[in-house]
Amino acid sequence: QILDQWFESEPLKATLATDAVIGAMASPHTPGSGYVLLHHVMGELEGQRGAWGYVAGGMGALSQAIARSAAARGAHIFAEKAVCQVLLGKDGQAQGVVLRDGTEVRSKLVLSNASPQITFLDLVPQEHLPKDFVQRIRQVDTRSPVTKINVAVDRLPSFLAAPNAHDGQPLPHHQCSIHLNCEDTHLLHQAFTEATSGHPSSRPMIELCIPSVLDPGLAPRGCHVVSLFTQYTPSVLAGGQPWDEQARNAYADTVFDCIEAYAPGFKSSVIGRDILTPPDLERVFGLPGGNIFHGAMSLDQLYFARPAPSYSSYRSPVPGLYLCGSGAHPGGGVMGAAGRNAAQVVLEDFRHL
Repeated sequence: QILDQWFESEPLKATLATDAVIGAMASPHTPGSGYVLLHHVMGELEGQRGAWGYVAGGMGALSQAIARSAAARGAHIFAEKAVCQVLLGKDGQAQGVVLRDGTEVRSKLVLSNASPQITFLDLVPQEHLPKDFVQRIRQVDTRSPVTKINVAVDRLPSFLAAPNAHDGQPLPHHQCSIHLNCEDTHLLHQAFTEATSGHPSSRPMIELCIPSVLDPGLAPRGCHVVSLFTQYTPSVLAGGQPWDEQARNAYADTVFDCIEAYAPGFKSSVIGRDILTPPDLERVFGLPGGNIFHGAMSLDQLYFARPAPSYSSYRSPVPGLYLCGSGAHPGGGVMGAAGRNAAQVVLEDFRHL
């Protein structure tokens, strides 16, 4: 409805509508999806409003930059050290964490960047939490439509709409987000409808990026890495069928067939692929239900209700335990707002300890 007020071109409306449903088990016709669109265009990058960018060295380089900055200011970082429990004192105050190997790390305050589900349902003894709070966390909508596919190719895709130059050099569109199966909003709605019935979309929404065009160090000379953000794929398949290797590959083949229709020769250029379905995203990255935002960005799970009513200020029912990840206000996205806001609250509380 919002896009209809501003635009006439159906391909343009559908392309913009992808940001209204990205990472969301929702259709462009779902009430409230307009907020998700706003969420993805409200920020700015280097002074350009609504702009996005690639991170040199890949997304991991951003985490490494944050780690170097923290270490330069005295932080100690322990990677591959799984936390199994938040350590609580007799008064119920957070006093540190217990690692899986039994090591206790004591601290005056604990900030969790894990999802609300992991933080409060797995790491905190339930008797220390209000029952209504626990119920609310259990009821958070974490459905995810996303399957991420990382691809290695031995040449640039050549699209029928804009064929490659004879010298094989990247063209302007290779540096952008390329949206496929997005000619009209009906296609997006149809893909969503299939997933709500437990079936991966037969013509999925595909957002294709080629970061190695701008960052050649990501791939050998002449080769490229292609990032495919696709939906809709249900977390649970119809009939309780597992997301096994056969199901993963069948869906990936569907995605590749779609790309082949736009860029003939794409399938023969593939030399490797990595398929991450919603259960894989949960297992590998700790994303509940595979949801990249730690919970749906729907109107009932935003602002004062994120992650639960009365607990949107980053503080939790456990004194000294704070939530600073995507499950807190204002939600997901590579912006750091939740972490910065949480830090401000923690510093305020720390001064009164």
